[in-house]
Amino acid sequence: MANLKEIRNRISSVSSTMQITSAMKMVSAAKLKKAQDAITAMRPYADKLTELLQSLSATLEGDSGSDFAEQREVNKVLIVAITSNRGLCGAFNANIIKEVTRLTNETYAGKDISFVTIGKKANDALAKKQNVISNDSDVFDDLTFDNVASIAQMIMDKFVTGEFDKVEIVYNSFKNAATQIVKTEQFLPIVSVESDKNVNLDYIFEPSKIEIVETLIPKSLKTQLFKAIRDSFASEHGARMTAMHKATDNATELRDQLKLTYNKARQAAITNEILEIVGGAEALNN
Repeated sequence: MANLKEIRNRISSVSSTMQITSAMKMVSAAKLKKAQDAITAMRPYADKLTELLQSLSATLEGDSGSDFAEQREVNKVLIVAITSNRGLCGAFNANIIKEVTRLTNETYAGKDISFVTIGKKANDALAKKQNVISNDSDVFDDLTFDNVASIAQMIMDKFVTGEFDKVEIVYNSFKNAATQIVKTEQFLPIVSVESDKNVNLDYIFEPSKIEIVETLIPKSLKTQLFKAIRDSFASEHGARMTAMHKATDNATELRDQLKLTYNKARQAAITNEILEIVGGAEALNN
């Protein structure tokens, strides 16, 4: 019967785990809807802002004079790693750490690499071995454009002063609840876009095109970082919802197997007791 008691305890433990994973799945599903709506609504604005900036830049003669477009020999690199503050979301965080490791060991091998971590999981993985200059994990507590803009401004200032020659952002891009795509985007310097020099924008600009571009660049960069964090935030809840759904299914299957094992063991114990009673009765009769 000790074996039956052990199986009953395992069934109880698995059932409790199943209730927890099911509740976490429902919570993530509710949060995912809000986060998905936010990134879906933001993408057209961010894409149009980038398109407008590129269209204006293409019509400027020569260098626009922007400090954020300065191309330098890449010796000092800053990588902005965006993860989550919590786990239980499958390979969501591990994929970012894997990509960051690849950039460190392959793409920028031999370079002076520093990190800005957004998300506790990135900070936990990188702080012990890498140069983390800033940990901004608390931005998820109040994810607003203003809070993200301050992080972007800090990064932009360090680029302008020459502390870094190149800045990359590594994050999970939201595709759907089951699919997140790891992306590496160049943040600074601004990526130049080849376009037709004969493009004619028949607009009257007030102020000048250069002034407009100089105003749009900081806003565009801050929007780019905000979009990346929003993307990662939606991806996190999608990954956690999927992971908890699979965990719940696995717990349900394990519970059913344990119940079957318990019933078989119980039936075997009852059969043995009956045989012992029958055997004892025959012995008395003899």
